[in-house]
Amino acid sequence: MKRVLVAVSFPDQLLAKIRDVSPDIEVEQVSFSDRQWPVGFPTDAEVYYAAGVMPPLELAPNLRWIQMHWAGINSLRDTAVWDSNILLTTASGIHAPNMAQYALTQMLAWAHHVPRWLAYQQKGEWPKDRWNKFLPDELHGRTLGILGYGSLGREIARLVKPFGLKILVTKRDARHLRDDGYCIPGTGDPEGELPDRVYPSEATRSMLKECDYAVITLPLTSQTHHLINRDMLKEMKPNAYLINIGRGSIINEADLTHALKKGWIAGAGLDVFEEEPLPADSPLWQMENVILTPHISGFTPHYDERAVDLFGENLHRYLSGKPLLNLVNREREY
Repeated sequence: MKRVLVAVSFPDQLLAKIRDVSPDIEVEQVSFSDRQWPVGFPTDAEVYYAAGVMPPLELAPNLRWIQMHWAGINSLRDTAVWDSNILLTTASGIHAPNMAQYALTQMLAWAHHVPRWLAYQQKGEWPKDRWNKFLPDELHGRTLGILGYGSLGREIARLVKPFGLKILVTKRDARHLRDDGYCIPGTGDPEGELPDRVYPSEATRSMLKECDYAVITLPLTSQTHHLINRDMLKEMKPNAYLINIGRGSIINEADLTHALKKGWIAGAGLDVFEEEPLPADSPLWQMENVILTPHISGFTPHYDERAVDLFGENLHRYLSGKPLLNLVNREREY
């Protein structure tokens, strides 16, 4: 009998789905009210479903695999778990539908001048020069660049393809386009068939030169930290829009602010930031060519159901000795 410890407050029906995976598992649910592992609380669990709190390894001697409730694993890099041989898997892929829709919403908002719509509505003004103020930039024929072609980037490509955009993507290994991570059935681009061109990560600068819209979906690693800086931004078109739904520190915010003020790019849609909450004195709050949101693109009413579906699939794989989905590669840092 393998013990499974679940540290997320799933409702009974979702816990039942986990228990139904196999008669050979025993599932225990716990709650850590102070977001810390209780002092002197041992567990003999072999599998741990975690929302963030990590056990001292001496209190979890049988632990072999940790499934994370989130996609990001940056908080684990300074823990003993990161330096151990414990398998780590993430929830990457369960956010793809809602985050891809967020990215498309940002693109459409900029193309159709939605911030300007709202500004004139709030002023109660019917402008005389409506053509000049509200002439849209049709997406058909424009070029979208997606930085990172994982589950999220693939769902963005699937959603925008009918709009007639040319799709460019960067991928760490541009030779292998098939997606080996978790994918919600009916979403994404599992075989990597949708991009018009695939660039290796080293050619990000070349891709950005071509883009009218660029969406960041990358994980934060030592390689992607401040990837988008002054030099990269200078390469972009002055009519281009940059959208970040990856991690805030992928962009050097000071450089982005400078670029937006100088008109190096037309605007930015930002859901993630170097410091969160975004400080009240950040100039980004007041900039007319910025649409910002408080790290909400990953929100979905289906989060827990999708997370349990992924965990259930991985439990099946673990018990049968098959490769796990979304297995973290510590050398790649994601």
